[in-house]
Amino acid sequence: MTYTSLAIAAALSVSVVCVEAQQSAAPAKPAVAKPAPTVQKTPWGDPDISGVWTSDAAIGIPMQRPDRFNGRAELNDEEFKEKEARDAQTRNRAENAIGSFRNDNAWLAKSYRQTSLIVDPPDGKMPAVTPEADKRRASRDQGTFGAGPFDKPEDFTMYDRCITRGIVGSVLPVVYGNGNRIIQAPGQVVISYEMVHDTRVIYTDGRPHVGKGIRQILGDSRGHWEGNTLVVETTNLTDKTSIGLNGNGLRHSADMVMTERITRVGADELRYEVRINDPKTYVAPFTISLPLVSPPGYKLLPYECLEGDYAVANALSAERAEDRALAEDAKKGLVRARKTITQDNVNAPRPAAGTPGAE
Repeated sequence: MTYTSLAIAAALSVSVVCVEAQQSAAPAKPAVAKPAPTVQKTPWGDPDISGVWTSDAAIGIPMQRPDRFNGRAELNDEEFKEKEARDAQTRNRAENAIGSFRNDNAWLAKSYRQTSLIVDPPDGKMPAVTPEADKRRASRDQGTFGAGPFDKPEDFTMYDRCITRGIVGSVLPVVYGNGNRIIQAPGQVVISYEMVHDTRVIYTDGRPHVGKGIRQILGDSRGHWEGNTLVVETTNLTDKTSIGLNGNGLRHSADMVMTERITRVGADELRYEVRINDPKTYVAPFTISLPLVSPPGYKLLPYECLEGDYAVANALSAERAEDRALAEDAKKGLVRARKTITQDNVNAPRPAAGTPGAE
């Protein structure tokens, strides 16, 4: 029953009490169902989810639910009003920024009540990792966003090396480059990501997955339609990528299975969900859900990751310089802790995660 019909029913019940001796109550009007949004179809009959989309609308929604929202999947009215004010401030800063990050996050044009991007388990928390997965932790999980040490290229993230951010890392909102382009053709859906410009071809024609012996960084994706929702199962992954912002974090196993659900919920909005099932890494599956929006004028920008990018080479050379400095200090009888050669470089230089002075 809708709020309108409830209000009508309440008004009628009061009328019955007041004039019961004179007349009987009029029958309540039946509830009117809200029509489902009309979903456009492609010329060959599939639901149309094509377009250029951004996850900027999910900026400010934490991955895991803060304890202050314990038991609540949505903000209350007062909290949502505060969220709208923060989002407006984010837009204003982005639109008036000076430098390379101008207009990034400026597409945060709509606010949402979600208290976390993780919607299952119901507490909004990422499940604990298994003891087996805990043994996999390494400096490569954070790369130049961490403390190192860096002795070889494999000690950096795939993002540092401009190879990929993985599927989930390419969708989650970060400081810039949150665009996705979806193109459809008969039997195919193609998704291109703005940052590191990965492109996936998802077959929807019923063909099976490739053989188990074939492993790919973005896995092997097969899709089908459930009503207006595109459901994509991805298998045949490697153990080289992670689930986290920009694809950073503890690496998953090669046996992970991802199930994405993409639904058009409005003319300028998709709902994107991905379920992570990796018993070798997490003690339970979990689901991430976020909006993808397409504001007027939004477009993908070129992202040339390797053009003039010396981060990996400079980090390796800086580590070797610190090796020499430690050796020279030791000759002088000075024994000291190794200095970290990295700094987080977003917004302002500051100590890297896991180092003294870091938040």
